[in-house]
Amino acid sequence: MSKSLQDQLLKSGLISGDKAKKAKTDKRKQQKLQKQKGKKAQPEIDQVKAEIKENMAEKKRQDAALNRKKQEQYETKAIQAQIKQLIESNIISSEEGDIAFSFTQDRVIKKIYVSQHIQNQLSKGRLAIVKSPRSTQTYELIPKAVAEKIKLRDSSHIVFIAEVDDHATDENDPYANYQIPDDLMW
Repeated sequence: MSKSLQDQLLKSGLISGDKAKKAKTDKRKQQKLQKQKGKKAQPEIDQVKAEIKENMAEKKRQDAALNRKKQEQYETKAIQAQIKQLIESNIISSEEGDIAFSFTQDRVIKKIYVSQHIQNQLSKGRLAIVKSPRSTQTYELIPKAVAEKIKLRDSSHIVFIAEVDDHATDENDPYANYQIPDDLMW
């Protein structure tokens, strides 16, 4: 009740002074209870909001980690596809020869049979041996330049590249004056 309405009711005699005082105290108590409820409810609401924000932040972190993992898998697949394409488009087809060319793979000596011309190219470092994308037990011959590109992406595909170092000679080497023949087989 507003004061003006309360005053009017008192003057007209519809309510007594005691009832007016009681109505005022009831109104104050009601307002006090609402304030207390509001204060108690506010921390609970803030705590719930904080939990929701924390859960959302955790979900964002999990989503970001999952996206990074998917992106890495996609990039790995793309690199493998590039390597496969590089090998298949640059294979040097050679008829199987009668000369065994030995190389090591994972500390095991392997052999492929090649022609004299291919053997010379391999020993001079102009050709490289890579794992075939079709089968892990077969090998392909590709140019060294292509092998270098593959090596930049994933070196596990490269099996053999001859490292030719014509300029490095030791001054104290007693065999420096003797040339190693090109047809030397090991």
